[in-house]
Amino acid sequence: KNDGIGKVVEIPADMTARDLCQLLVYKSHCVDDNSWALVEHHPLLGLERCLEDHELVVQVQASMTSDSRFLFRKNYAKYEFFRSPLTFFPEHMVAWCQETNHTIPPSQLLKNFLATSSCPEIQGYLYVKDFGRKSWKKVYMFLRRSGIYCSTKGTSKEPRHLQLLADLEDSNIFTVITGKKQHGAPTDYGFCIKPSKGRGELKELRMLCAEDEQGRTCWMTAFRLFKYGIVLYQNYKIPQQRKTLLSHFSAPVRSVSENSLVAMDFSGRIGRVIDNPVEAQSAAMEEGHAWRVRHNLGSHSPLHHSSLSSVIHIAQLWFHGRITREESHRIIHQQGQVDGLFLLRVSQSNPKAFVLTLCHHQKIKHFQILPCEEDGQVFFSLDDGATKFTDLIQLVEFYQLNRGVLPCKLKHPCTVVAL
Repeated sequence: KNDGIGKVVEIPADMTARDLCQLLVYKSHCVDDNSWALVEHHPLLGLERCLEDHELVVQVQASMTSDSRFLFRKNYAKYEFFRSPLTFFPEHMVAWCQETNHTIPPSQLLKNFLATSSCPEIQGYLYVKDFGRKSWKKVYMFLRRSGIYCSTKGTSKEPRHLQLLADLEDSNIFTVITGKKQHGAPTDYGFCIKPSKGRGELKELRMLCAEDEQGRTCWMTAFRLFKYGIVLYQNYKIPQQRKTLLSHFSAPVRSVSENSLVAMDFSGRIGRVIDNPVEAQSAAMEEGHAWRVRHNLGSHSPLHHSSLSSVIHIAQLWFHGRITREESHRIIHQQGQVDGLFLLRVSQSNPKAFVLTLCHHQKIKHFQILPCEEDGQVFFSLDDGATKFTDLIQLVEFYQLNRGVLPCKLKHPCTVVAL
């Protein structure tokens, strides 16, 4: 539903968010790569959150208002903290990393979050909005299994200075999408704790705001881990047996992992993997040239060639056409800011050029792809002509295998699904 097209689905009482995602994947002919999510979206409040895989859709729907709706979209970051916990939990925000002189190995870090017996704690300054007021104030906060607390005296942890703002049991944590505009937030990194049973009125929402994206992600991830614990790990580990609903669709949906893409040389009798990036690139060039010759698009027919290379990418999932820089940021945010998440778009400043928008270390970077002409043939390059490609598909495939001048390889295409 991310592209504005809706679908009506009948939902049985025992259907989980994962079940519904799998049904939608099947109905929409998407590749099932376990990165699809169901999003609870409240446009009037400017809030949204991804449902956890095990949540019952009917129960969540019961707490939604008439303007709220479910969206179906990619979220590559859903379980990313299991793969690289240290980027999600900076040491200065995890209380016992401070107390143990930074000797906690990453595996232990997660074990402590998942085990109900250990008591990790997230700490740091957040902006809080008072109920019913417009003003925000900066307060030192603590997040524990029992709830989120603020200190009434500086950074004191003494029980008499701690005030409970919200418990985790009966609340959910949401990203605030329209923080500055709608809620007068001091930064763009707003989130909110909303009672599960509430009617979704503004006065029930506990609005919070972090200084940066890493801070917001840390608070929100810790909230999920404290609330669901080992269940989250099970959701991540066991893409559950496709129960009841999909039992009669026994054919598995094939998924190709980006990590399994390698450059191959098929010129000999048997194929071999090409390790050398320079050789991989020249092989790609030759392959592209041979493909064009087969289709009568030799390099001596620039008209055909340039018209093909200027449209060949249009059907690609990662190509988003003429969207603005702000829109590209919004799409990347929505699909989970993991390293290598990317899209291509038409440049706003130069209509002949394109822009690669790429996420790395929870920051979004833009690289201009410029056309350059050589011997009457048009090439595309994002490093001032040092590496040239005859079309954008070739460019993307090269940077999926080689980092080149980029901070990381292209890994996850940002896709908008048509239901």
